[in-house]
Amino acid sequence: MSKLYNLIARVMNVPASSITDDSSPESIESWTSFKGYVLLYELESEFKVKFTIDEAMDVKKVADIKRHLGNHGVVLND
Repeated sequence: MSKLYNLIARVMNVPASSITDDSSPESIESWTSFKGYVLLYELESEFKVKFTIDEAMDVKKVADIKRHLGNHGVVLND
């Protein structure tokens, strides 16, 4: 399981095995707006990046997080 999925699972308090690229606030009940901010902070800390407001507002699902991390030069080894 990838570091990204494990981080999301920890923040959302769900099993990492339940996380997919299509996971979103609609599919994860615990993904509230507050936990979205916590996730953003954890992502920035873990991957040493700083997201813009536009990037943060653009995240609708896990695949969007992967895309923005990639734009910052983060290579994910899933």
